[in-house]
Amino acid sequence: MSVAFVPLAVLMALVTYPARALPLLAPGIERLPRPALLYLRLVGPAVLAALAAVNTVLVVDGGRHASLHAGIEWLAVVLALVLAARVRNLFVGLVAAVALTAIARALGLA
Repeated sequence: MSVAFVPLAVLMALVTYPARALPLLAPGIERLPRPALLYLRLVGPAVLAALAAVNTVLVVDGGRHASLHAGIEWLAVVLALVLAARVRNLFVGLVAAVALTAIARALGLA
């Protein structure tokens, strides 16, 4: 077992904790205008979507050069978006996308 990523995990926790603990750190946040609350609810999913997009679309080679990548991951993202919008449940979309990717990789398609 390697502990090389422990400092990175601690750093990530220190950086992300204030955003996650905002309701605890700022009492009365529920009194913000409704549009502000709706905006704040979308910050987490937007960050996750940006991270997923970068990891899905870009590939970095050994020389640290980034290039666009088109593969089964794009189809999995589209499947997740369509299912999440259709059934109004992100978990269902994510499970379907992971299942599609896992099956494609097991069959050697990805």
